[in-house]
Amino acid sequence: MLQIGLTGGIGSGKSTIAKVLEKMGYPVFYADLEAKKIYHEDPVLKENLIQIIGQEVYMNGQLNTKHLAEKLFSNTQLKDHVAALVHPIVREAFVTWVKLQKASLVFNEAAILFETGAYQNFDANLLVVAPAQLRIERVIKRDALSEDQVQARIAQQWSDEQKMKLTPYLIHNDGRPLLVQIEKLVNELQSKQ
Repeated sequence: MLQIGLTGGIGSGKSTIAKVLEKMGYPVFYADLEAKKIYHEDPVLKENLIQIIGQEVYMNGQLNTKHLAEKLFSNTQLKDHVAALVHPIVREAFVTWVKLQKASLVFNEAAILFETGAYQNFDANLLVVAPAQLRIERVIKRDALSEDQVQARIAQQWSDEQKMKLTPYLIHNDGRPLLVQIEKLVNELQSKQ
C-alpha cells in the first residue's frame, strides 16, 4: 500500500480532487477535518490552547474558530507553536486510520504538507495548483472572506513554485479536465508498487 500526500494552497481545489479519488474507490484521510475534530475533542489540547491564547478561544465549550484563525494568521510564532501541538496528534490518527485500509493507494489530504515537512512521510505527494486569482475567488465565495483576508492566508503558505520543486505529481485545477489528470497520476503511482 502506498501512502500519498494530497496538498495544494488554499482555494486550489484539493478537496475536490479528494472527492474524485474517493469516487474512484481510494480512501482519503482529511487531515484538516481531523485537526478540527481534535481542537473540539482533545482535552489536553483544549487546556493548552486556553493557556496560550486565552479563555476566549472556547466559547460555551465550543472552539471559537474565528478568534483562533485571527490569532494564528496574525502571529507566525503562535501558529507554529499551535501546529507543533496539533500535528503529532493528527499524524497518529492517520497512522491508525491507514492500518484499517485495504486499498493499494491511500491519500492524506492536507493544506500544509510541504510547509511542515510532513510530505517526507509519504511515498509520493500530489500537488494541486491553480492560478492565484482563481484561488482567491474560490475562497471568497466559499468562506465569505475579504480579498485581503484570503491574500493574508495565501501569504502564510508556500508558493506553488516552492512546492513544485518537491514533487513531480501535479494536478492543474484551472479548467483542464481533472479526471484525465487524476487517472494518469493514479496509474503512474500504481506502477510504482
